Amino acid sequence: MMMGADIENGNLGPYQDRPRTFPNMRSKPYAPVIFRILRGINVRVLVILLLLGFGYVFYIGASTSPIIVFVFTVCIVSFLLSIYLTKWVLTKDEGPPEMVQISEAIRDGAEGFFRTQYGTISKMALLLALVILSIYLFRNTTPQQEASGLGRATSACITVAAFLLGALCSGVAGYVGMWVSVRANVRVSSAARRSAREALQIAVRAGGFSALVVVGMAVIGIAILYAAFYVWLEVDSPGSMKVTDLPLLLVGYGFGASFVALFAQLGGGIFTKAADVGADLVGKVEQGIPEDDPRNPAVIADLVGDNVGDCAARGADLFESIAAEIISAMILGGTMAQRCKIEDPSGFILFPLVVHSFDLVVSSIGILSIRGTRDSGVKAPAEDPMTILQKGYSVTIVLAVLTFAGSTRWLLYTEHAPSAWMNFSLCGLVGIITAYVFVWITKYYTDYKHEPVRTLAHSSSTGHGTNIIAGVSLGLESTALPVLVISISIISAFWLGHTSGLVDETGRPTGGLFGTAVATMGMLSTAAYILTMDMFGPIADNAGGIVEMSQQPESVREITDVLDAVGNTTKATTKGFAIGSAALASFLLFSAYMDEVSSFAREPFKQVDIAIPEVFIGGLLGSMLIFLFSAWACAAVGRTAQEVVKEVRRQFIERPGIMDYKEKPDYGRCVAIVASASLREMIKPGALAIVSPIVVGFLFRVLGHYTGHPLLGAKVVAALLMFATVSGILMALFLNTAGGAWDNAKKYIETGALGGKGSDSHKAAVTGDTVGDPFKDTAGPSLHVLIKMLATITLVMAPVFL
Repeated sequence: MMMGADIENGNLGPYQDRPRTFPNMRSKPYAPVIFRILRGINVRVLVILLLLGFGYVFYIGASTSPIIVFVFTVCIVSFLLSIYLTKWVLTKDEGPPEMVQISEAIRDGAEGFFRTQYGTISKMALLLALVILSIYLFRNTTPQQEASGLGRATSACITVAAFLLGALCSGVAGYVGMWVSVRANVRVSSAARRSAREALQIAVRAGGFSALVVVGMAVIGIAILYAAFYVWLEVDSPGSMKVTDLPLLLVGYGFGASFVALFAQLGGGIFTKAADVGADLVGKVEQGIPEDDPRNPAVIADLVGDNVGDCAARGADLFESIAAEIISAMILGGTMAQRCKIEDPSGFILFPLVVHSFDLVVSSIGILSIRGTRDSGVKAPAEDPMTILQKGYSVTIVLAVLTFAGSTRWLLYTEHAPSAWMNFSLCGLVGIITAYVFVWITKYYTDYKHEPVRTLAHSSSTGHGTNIIAGVSLGLESTALPVLVISISIISAFWLGHTSGLVDETGRPTGGLFGTAVATMGMLSTAAYILTMDMFGPIADNAGGIVEMSQQPESVREITDVLDAVGNTTKATTKGFAIGSAALASFLLFSAYMDEVSSFAREPFKQVDIAIPEVFIGGLLGSMLIFLFSAWACAAVGRTAQEVVKEVRRQFIERPGIMDYKEKPDYGRCVAIVASASLREMIKPGALAIVSPIVVGFLFRVLGHYTGHPLLGAKVVAALLMFATVSGILMALFLNTAGGAWDNAKKYIETGALGGKGSDSHKAAVTGDTVGDPFKDTAGPSLHVLIKMLATITLVMAPVFL
């Protein structure tokens, strides 16, 4: 990418003597095709089309259930609130010209990469859709499909349409996350010149906009699909599909969302961490210049990476988490209602949609509870930003408990077991407590106010090696408490559901798995606020970079440093939250997979015996998949970072005036290197994740055919999924926590502790942070997406294994 002739020519003079310019890296701003089409439509025509669309959506909703109408209403109101938040953020000033120019360079780089990355992902999604279509056209049908007259062609078209819609919505969710972050960063920077509290409020509301849109899209997308299939297939009419079987048709939606989220997380993670590592190793360690210093050629690439890796990828990630959890809970709710012969099972099936509708309501209140106050003059924040965010989270938690209890009484009350709703309400409380404890545990291990990170920082005073050893041991230790919490929550929720009083025709309790599903819903009942805190981190990080590059007063940088440190903690805590929810959601999807195999095989499939050699091998392959995937993801960051390091060193050698502010770095060159490399490197680990379960299941299916074990392929895949889930949870916890702790140990030293910036301790901490970068922002986040994608892909591809 060319940066302009004025940068390439000499005799620019010192930066202080002339306005510093950061030319656009693209000739014109980018917007997705769908947005460009909408902009070209006359406003009145667009309004009429929207009204007609909403009218039709409400019509099919009313034809399905009043519950669906309620869900549609809440989602649309949340979209209107998100528009208000957007307008509120965009009315804030962008600061002086130099801030605006830096922000535009970041925006152009992020939007350019997004277009290229998602263009690649969309092509792969279309290819996979053709594969799914081919498999479903030649697969066997279940007894339920035969009874309802749902043929292979119809089933194939439904699954492919759901897959493509899930992929599209996941991509839009990622774009929304990136769109707001590249516009809010400069406004947070400008607000930091006046007030820390105002800067905090802008960052939170910008993150809130993205969170409400992402969660709202996940909920309304599934609701529209459910209502459309209900009306189109004439569900519950004589000779047609039963409503309890309808949620299985939505599995493709979750698979599409997982597919896009995995590649978005991989590509974005490789981009952001390769640029970060390259910038830190040469800039901080070799040249001794501050973080985000304008003299560093990789600084713009680093700031672009925050948006495409932490914002766009995390938006797609949480969208996928919610979609997978809702669909798995709907499947289990329908299955339980069918076994218990409940007359109106719609409440049990649609309960997840209502829970997340209330999530939008309570999270909106939590976001709006964070108010801004204009301090006199520029000064450090009087109140810890983390305390302010925790207060908002506490408000959200309390409201979530109340609305969850009301939802269970409304939808889960049945004459078969009048007190069952109270048990399920307690299951939800277990999930909410689990989420809170997860956030607290991750905060304890990654916030420099607590002992683990301070101990890690002190280990830096004795060298780089001791810093690495301490960070690895901290990450390993941090897996213990979360695993205990997950174990207790699963057992507690299962027991509460089991004793709810719901029994099948033989009198056997059947509510255990649904109780676990309800706990998962409880854990994600504050997902919108959690995503808000997650988006807060990269926005604050970008704001700090803009302040540093535009050479604002040190007092402004102090404010953004505090916000950045808090953002590191919130990012780590939300990743811990995502891992916990992934563990519970994967457990539910595993149960749904066994039910699906049983339906296709027309024989019971209740357990997996790992004493069978082939099944044990499947488990080993599942664990191996986690380690190999993590290795390839980290290696991709390392290879790309090496290219950045070489380029930055080259520029410092060939342009010696950079260090004296007499020549400008070629920022665009580093952006181009990282963008092309990350797109290339994301393919191999992503393909490994998709192909492995299909190939393993098919090969053992063939082996089972010749050895007289028709379910061998399905059993081996079940073991692969089980072991991969367990190994993946532990690996993701280790990677995320160790990386977050290394980062904040560096931040702690940069506050002035242990010699402060530039000291030997700081250099050792920078090395640790560099090692942790691919852990916490590439391999770790990709793993919990991988876990859920393995569960959805095995559910969709179950016929291949039989």
